[in-house]
Amino acid sequence: MRATDGRRADLVARRKPKCLALCHSVSVTYDSGRRGGGRVPALRNEWREPLRAQRDPLAVDSGRARSNRDRRRQYRKQTWLGRFVSTYGWRAYALPVLVVLTAVVLYQTITGTGAPQPVDEEGPVQGPPTFGVAGTAIIGAPPKGLTQFDANLPTGILPDGGPYTEAGAKTWHIVPGSTEKVGEGTVKTFTYTVEVEDGVDTTTFGGDDGFARMVSETLANPKSWTHNPQFAFQRVDGTYQGQPDFRVSLSSPLTVREGCGYDIQLEASCYNPAYLGSEPRVFINEARWVRGAVPFQGDVGSYRQYLINHEVGHAIGYQRHEACPENGALAPIMMQQTFSTSNKDAARFDPETVKPDSKTCRFNPWPYPIA
Repeated sequence: MRATDGRRADLVARRKPKCLALCHSVSVTYDSGRRGGGRVPALRNEWREPLRAQRDPLAVDSGRARSNRDRRRQYRKQTWLGRFVSTYGWRAYALPVLVVLTAVVLYQTITGTGAPQPVDEEGPVQGPPTFGVAGTAIIGAPPKGLTQFDANLPTGILPDGGPYTEAGAKTWHIVPGSTEKVGEGTVKTFTYTVEVEDGVDTTTFGGDDGFARMVSETLANPKSWTHNPQFAFQRVDGTYQGQPDFRVSLSSPLTVREGCGYDIQLEASCYNPAYLGSEPRVFINEARWVRGAVPFQGDVGSYRQYLINHEVGHAIGYQRHEACPENGALAPIMMQQTFSTSNKDAARFDPETVKPDSKTCRFNPWPYPIA
């Protein structure tokens, strides 16, 4: 029995971990075992602490509190929002602001409701128009009171060309036909008739229907006023119940002089908001319709589009005339291009609007020429 006990003691001694001697001071005692009353070695730690490896073996203070574990337990108890704020700090507050600003910029980019676009992109149009203001002043004819004005202004005279009716009956007939609404009309949908003065011969330029078609197609063009979503147009005729917002009337020169004035003796067209007391009428001078204007360099078709857009522009609320904004640019549609596209010449018959300088524009028949 003693030899057996000795072998057991040697076996236990060989299995003893070597690190015990290196890591801790230990003592070995022998307890009586269950077999034959033999003794089994038992290890006891003199420090009475469990054996465990430190998180940081090189740390000086091996007895520091385990704050990392406590933080993790606290972190797990937080809501997702609390964890987000704890993780990102001040950036958590800045992120929502950046998201909102980004959404605003994207909306403005997609819808175009941001800052006003440059003139070259939107077109040379003054703004904003005047809506719902009743007026009686004639707009479009050369202003009164210019006693020193030279009626022989080269660019203002009527060019040579085809025949036209000098005087009509001063009454008009509506050209039959109507159209659907054209444009969005977020502010107003304008109704209009197309009329021709009795006695005016229209056979040389397509008849009454040819004139009416030119008016309707011009106003329906995307480069015209419906490019602005505020405006919409609808042509009506004699079957329409009610008064139209304005009448586009092809008229003889003598009738135009009565409806627009003739203090400055140049053939003109105009908008009279109270003709015969209550009729808003766009006067289109047949002499100009047939022969055009010098600044348009013989392009009668473009000049006719300009006449319609310019005078209808007065009818829908653009009351002022415009000057040439930049040398070589397209002329604003509300510039009196019938007489000149040069500020130096235009200032001679409209000194209140145009100041004389060296700027000269190119003719332009459209409110939004780059639409």
